[in-house]
Amino acid sequence: MRGVSVVILDFGSQYTRLIARRLRELGAYSVILPGNATLERVQQENPLGIVLSGGPSSVYDEQAPRPSAGVLDLDLPILGVCYGMQFLAQHSGGEVQRAGRREYGKADLTRYGGQLFTGISGEFVAWMSHSDSVTRLPEGYEVVAETGDTPVTAIENARARRYGVQFHPEVVHTPKGGALLLNFLNICAVPLDWTAAHIAEELIADVQTQVGGGRVLLGISGGVDSSTLALLLARAVGDRLTAVFIDHGLLRLGEREQVVAALTPLGVHLVTVDAQGRFLDALAGVSDPEEKRKIIGREFIRAFEHEAREYGPFDFLAQGTLYPDVIESSGGEGAANIKSHHNVGGLPSDLAFRLVEPFRTLFKDEVRQIAALLGLPDHIRMRHPFPGPGLAIRILGEVTPEKLDILQRVDDVFISGLREFGLYDSCSQALAVLTPIRSVGVMGDERTYSYTCALRAVSTDDYMTAEWARLPYDFLATMSSRIVNQVHEINRVVYDITGKPPATIEWE
Repeated sequence: MRGVSVVILDFGSQYTRLIARRLRELGAYSVILPGNATLERVQQENPLGIVLSGGPSSVYDEQAPRPSAGVLDLDLPILGVCYGMQFLAQHSGGEVQRAGRREYGKADLTRYGGQLFTGISGEFVAWMSHSDSVTRLPEGYEVVAETGDTPVTAIENARARRYGVQFHPEVVHTPKGGALLLNFLNICAVPLDWTAAHIAEELIADVQTQVGGGRVLLGISGGVDSSTLALLLARAVGDRLTAVFIDHGLLRLGEREQVVAALTPLGVHLVTVDAQGRFLDALAGVSDPEEKRKIIGREFIRAFEHEAREYGPFDFLAQGTLYPDVIESSGGEGAANIKSHHNVGGLPSDLAFRLVEPFRTLFKDEVRQIAALLGLPDHIRMRHPFPGPGLAIRILGEVTPEKLDILQRVDDVFISGLREFGLYDSCSQALAVLTPIRSVGVMGDERTYSYTCALRAVSTDDYMTAEWARLPYDFLATMSSRIVNQVHEINRVVYDITGKPPATIEWE
């Protein structure tokens, strides 16, 4: 893909990925590099601007992260956010000290101005998360915003094109943060051409360059990522693409039939494979979620290798890996390993294919935009994400045919109910989890000792953070009643009200 417009140096903030997401929403492609990326590495991206992210460290600590030599000397606009502002101030000769009180949450700017706030008027609510503050300005800088608790809330050196904000403009809790970031992009003279049409055009060209005259094997699930990738690859390589649907037996009720019916009219060469026995045998006796993911990843590849021998030879394996998958699997530079995704952390070392992952730097909503451009029907395009390992990671503990059957029926009741009550599109992802917990209940004057299932629904823009969906109480009561009446192995239903963080969207 082309050189980027903005480089974001990551110093460990939980919001760093949101900075990239917001800049892309504004039309500027951006990439995240580790905070200590070398000058040469930064210059490789041909940036028109640099953002220094927030982070948990204090700039005056001896081991505090810092940009590499020469990065801050580049003749480019630089925006420091939270820790980034503090480092920018200290580096230029200012002073940063522990604040008298920690400021966390929403704060009102009592005054603001300067280039970053051009065209912004009225109340400005900012999201704060800091315990250090700039106490002395460097030469050439001025204060351009403040709150009641933080006299130095934003600074700028307009002549040097250096800017800093103590708050986080990238989060939704700063409603006018997008306008501020757009002003920074205008200062950088960034071309705002990061659109679905532009992305698709570049991805097709990248695939053609990578693949050349080779043949491509695509694993397809029927979800938006793999379905969109099938259309994109068909545009790029034509009949040199073969899409294989591996039914690992861990799908939702009737999903195989739905996938075939949905994708056949799209003109994709689709081969279906029944591999349920293979996967369930491999998962027998395994309870650890990481091990389950790795087993499923390994078996997927082995199944594809078998199909490659049958329909091949193939040179490349295509996957719909997304940016959040890479980040959570520690595939991104400087990212912590949260959980292995079957198509990132679970791949065997003796992989017989070269990988093609066009969506590796994209967020989910960017893929949906490309899907609309390529003509993918809305009932597939807007389908909730479904994990590659399927229901295996929604069954806590060992996966057995009995538990799989139970969860498939619970999931069908829940998802069908969301659609029936017009709530499906109001949440970003919904799922049911079968727990190993059994509890005493009573049904028809008889004692039961049955499983507990958990329902979960979340709302999110980027899947990096998420809020639990506030589904109506009456709806949840109806779902609970339907589940325990239609799935006799369940006698207790709970609803997960945990956000991400601290939890992940999936339970495993």
